[in-house]
Amino acid sequence: MNTHLHITAWALGFILFAIAYVMYKKGNTKAGKIIHMILRLDYLLILYSGGELITPYFNGGDLLPEAIVKGVAGIWMIVIMEMLLVRLPKQKPLKALWIQFIIAVILLLVLGFVRLPMGV
Repeated sequence: MNTHLHITAWALGFILFAIAYVMYKKGNTKAGKIIHMILRLDYLLILYSGGELITPYFNGGDLLPEAIVKGVAGIWMIVIMEMLLVRLPKQKPLKALWIQFIIAVILLLVLGFVRLPMGV
């Protein structure tokens, strides 16, 4: 059940991120800030459900290092999303953050769905 909660939480996170990004891009900062605050609440759900998924790996097994990398990459992803949404209205360069975003998404999807056995 935690796997479905986690997937739902990060899917909602990506949707909210995209909406907030578009709102900021169009210059609608008030709506962007509201969606951004809702996204920050969703981060808490993502962190909670991700923590619940990573906990069993600490009881032993060969996949603990990969689970730790996935957890750190998940936190890295949240930081990247937050930095993108904070820097966009300030019109700062975003290219390096978008490259990190793509790398993090690929790493998280491969570890979560292919490598670690608690995927769907």
